[in-house]
Amino acid sequence: MKKQAVVMGMPAIVNVVDIGVTSEDISEVFSYFHYIDKKFSTYKKESEISQINRGEIKEWDYSDDMKKILKLSEETKKETNGFFDIDYNGIIDPSGLVKGYAVFQGAEILRRKNFKNYYVEIAGDIQIQGKNEKRENWKIGIQNPFDLDEIIKVVKLSNKGIATSGNYIRGTHIYNPKEKGFAEEIAGITVIGPNVYEADRFATAAFAMGEKGIDFLEHLKGFEGYMVKKNKKAILTSGFEDYLA
Repeated sequence: MKKQAVVMGMPAIVNVVDIGVTSEDISEVFSYFHYIDKKFSTYKKESEISQINRGEIKEWDYSDDMKKILKLSEETKKETNGFFDIDYNGIIDPSGLVKGYAVFQGAEILRRKNFKNYYVEIAGDIQIQGKNEKRENWKIGIQNPFDLDEIIKVVKLSNKGIATSGNYIRGTHIYNPKEKGFAEEIAGITVIGPNVYEADRFATAAFAMGEKGIDFLEHLKGFEGYMVKKNKKAILTSGFEDYLA
């Protein structure tokens, strides 16, 4: 059973191929997405993050989810030597981590219901579990940053997460805290990791690093990356080809 909708202003898909799945099972995942959006959207005036940025909620009154996301963001900042930073001139925006976190937790809802074969996606951040309807690993296409109608690579995944960071769909939006400006050195970077949350946070940081991001991923245990440079040339980590279809 497959359902597609718009959440967080982006396309989202939940696809479960196990027998016994119901529309209520899938709706529970989308309800969680909307909950996360209402809490962390910087575009919603009444979201918790917006209230925090206006000084209306003090640290001791943060929700447990907010405390968790801020802690994870701080840990990611340390792990990436400061290239992941949610503080933009005094405004807190954890969007570079929240989407992957939401997808991962949405997939966890299905796992707790004992489903084995499914994928959960928000705008290219995907958690893949088990096999597809053909009992094969799921095939995921990577878009050409310069021509969104073209798929330049296809990977086959099971029990992994994949995330792509780039400016070619949402426009320039990834912050480089080292340069105090938006990252624009590369066209896009795709990261495969043990889960989508991990892939997402490190994809954001690697994109901010520019061309050095692929070296960061090369030395990050359990992760592989595919970078497209502004000159349209691609660079892969040494193990990325193992996933190519």
